[in-house]
Amino acid sequence: MTRKIAIFDTTLRDGEQSPGASMNTEEKLVVARQLLRLKVDVIEAGFPVSSPGDFESVRRIAELAGDDAVVCGLSRAVERDIDVAAEALRFAKRPRIQTGIGVSPSHLRDKLRISEEQCVERAVHAVRYAKRYVDDVQFYAEDAGRSDYAFLARVIEAVIEAGATVVNIPDTTGYSLPDEFGARIAYLMENVRGIENVVVSAHCHNDLGMATALALSAVRNGASQVECTINGIGERAGNAAMEEVVMGIRMHGAELDAHTGIDARELTKASRLVSSITGMTVQANKAIVGSNAFAHSSGIHQDGVLKSRETYEIIDPSEVGAGVSQIVLTARSGHAALKHRLEELGYEFSGEELDRLYEAFLAMADKKKEVYDEDLESLVNEVEREEGAVYTLAAVQVSCGFPLRPTATVTLRDAEGVETTVCEWGTGPIDAVYKAIDKIVGVENDLSEFSVQSISRGIDALGEVTVRVKAAGGRVFTGRGADGDIIVSSTKAYLNALNRLLSNRF
Repeated sequence: MTRKIAIFDTTLRDGEQSPGASMNTEEKLVVARQLLRLKVDVIEAGFPVSSPGDFESVRRIAELAGDDAVVCGLSRAVERDIDVAAEALRFAKRPRIQTGIGVSPSHLRDKLRISEEQCVERAVHAVRYAKRYVDDVQFYAEDAGRSDYAFLARVIEAVIEAGATVVNIPDTTGYSLPDEFGARIAYLMENVRGIENVVVSAHCHNDLGMATALALSAVRNGASQVECTINGIGERAGNAAMEEVVMGIRMHGAELDAHTGIDARELTKASRLVSSITGMTVQANKAIVGSNAFAHSSGIHQDGVLKSRETYEIIDPSEVGAGVSQIVLTARSGHAALKHRLEELGYEFSGEELDRLYEAFLAMADKKKEVYDEDLESLVNEVEREEGAVYTLAAVQVSCGFPLRPTATVTLRDAEGVETTVCEWGTGPIDAVYKAIDKIVGVENDLSEFSVQSISRGIDALGEVTVRVKAAGGRVFTGRGADGDIIVSSTKAYLNALNRLLSNRF
């Protein structure tokens, strides 16, 4: 059996420190409920001494969690901080106080302005003071990623002896390389007396884009807790993203000798919830939870995924609550992807029929970024309307505007392949187009209805035009046409109605 790695979620503390990501108490409670559904091991609910709102959030989350998760409150190595954290956690079933101090030369010299001896004394005192309130005390060695190995080991050994149950080794600035950070954890595991009796935690930042790699390297070298946030939000470039850490461990559990208790099916839901509450949009190509994480637009990839999902997906999207793989139809999609999507819509095409539809699809895809189901249905109808048509549209061009006279040039191709071009003017561009068509077709009719609507999504949506024409005998014929250009849609619709009239069919 592999080691259980505890997931310590700090979305509500470090994550909320992201500029623009602050949450009120009610919003924090909503996120906390989702964290409980995820089955996180520890919820760092806030920094109680920082504000009355943070105090109230920690207090209410402590009551909410019950026995389902440890609830942690942050404090500095200051007695007042620890007192307030303890008060906020008073009703928690499983309370933890996290306290700590900077340990790097930079922090000792520039921020704290204390000696190494004073640092050790403060660290030990803070842990002993917190132990007066709770049994579970976590110590953080701030900026451990840039600290001296021997001094870091000395501090960690001293706080373990003072009663710390968890020791947090943060790469606070995201400075480390994965191998080096893993080596730091390994050094502590080998050189700190009593470390085998406590939980070793890794808290990694993403300043160089390596937070997840740093966290996994820590796990490989002995860490048994990872601190992370939903969507990787947090100070500066953020923290290790929970979804990435959890799925990284799941994919490589054997190599890492690790597993988590997270219900991964709740990850996508959690991502969307946090994004919605904080207003911080998740980038489309974000690992695991991005909108493109399981989307395929390349024809080669689509063909492979349709034959076997595993050819291009290492994770089943349903494992993380993302539904199913998405085949995104674009100009790079191949026959296989088009045929698959059409079959899902209930259409069966093959051979020359599919080839003809594919050519029409490519023409549409060249104009649009993405082809949606509504576009495909319109395309199928368009191709079917042209089958057996007396006339098909070869070209249409209009010029209009003030003070120009609206003019249209239309070229139609008959069933024998003969093309006829006519130029006409009218009260508007569509009127000019219809007059040109009438001149070529030469059939008496009266346009009785004209309507237009958008049938797909986005700024490049297709516009579908529906027209009804009345023949000399009073019979009404309906025509439809769709295109990204409303003039072209109008032309196709009118021509479709006249073709029906000429063929005497509805």
